[in-house]
Parts: sequence; structure tokens; C-alpha cells
Amino acid sequence: QVQLVESGGGLVQAGGSLRLSCAASGLTISTYTMGWFRQAPGKEREFVAVINWSGGSTRYADSVKGRFTISRDNAKNSVYLQMNSLKPEDTAVYYCALDRSSGWLITPRSYDYWGQGTQVTVSS
Repeated sequence: QVQLVESGGGLVQAGGSLRLSCAASGLTISTYTMGWFRQAPGKEREFVAVINWSGGSTRYADSVKGRFTISRDNAKNSVYLQMNSLKPEDTAVYYCALDRSSGWLITPRSYDYWGQGTQVTVSS
């Protein structure tokens, strides 16, 4: 049974930082594309960042470019999202996801497995 478990969310003031982690079990993520998405209340789930199987390629939403960094440690079967200079508009539930086809897509429907999400709240 494949499981993705996010952690590291919380309440932070604007300008602060958080590091999200996503630990996988039930499969080895080393050959798969991994992504981070977020969903704010009343809004659709949106792309945040994606990383290829080796970590050599990354892509970010324009809204987080220069502030967020996605990384992975295949030996630990984990993916991370370092979030700096947080803004109130970054408030959302953050999800990690796995794409079995190892594509390079940013639409949520392209991903096969999802975590339960971790809440990030940024106060002004």
C-alpha cells in the first residue's frame, strides 16, 4: 500500500520560513516525478513545484519562484519543500504527490498518489 505522509506545516508570521517533508512508503520513489500542490479554502488545488526523479530538474509556479525550493533524498524516500519569505497568500493545505509515469506535468490529475496534506498558515 502506497502512502505519502506530509509533515512540517504550522503557523508562521509573514516573512518566516517552513520546511515541509513528504515521506513515502510502499514504493521506492527514486524513479518517479514528485510534486507539491496546495489548496486554499474555496479554491482549486494548484501546482507549487515539481522535481524529476534525480533531482536534477525542477519547476515552480510563478507565485513561489525564488522563495520556495523543492528537493529530494531518494535514499530516504522523501521529498521536501523549503518555503522562505512566506506571505499570507501562501496559506493553504499543502500536498505532495507522485506521478507514476514520471512525466513533467503540473496538473493535479496527472498524479497518481497523494498525501493527506499539511496545513500552512501565514499570519500578516
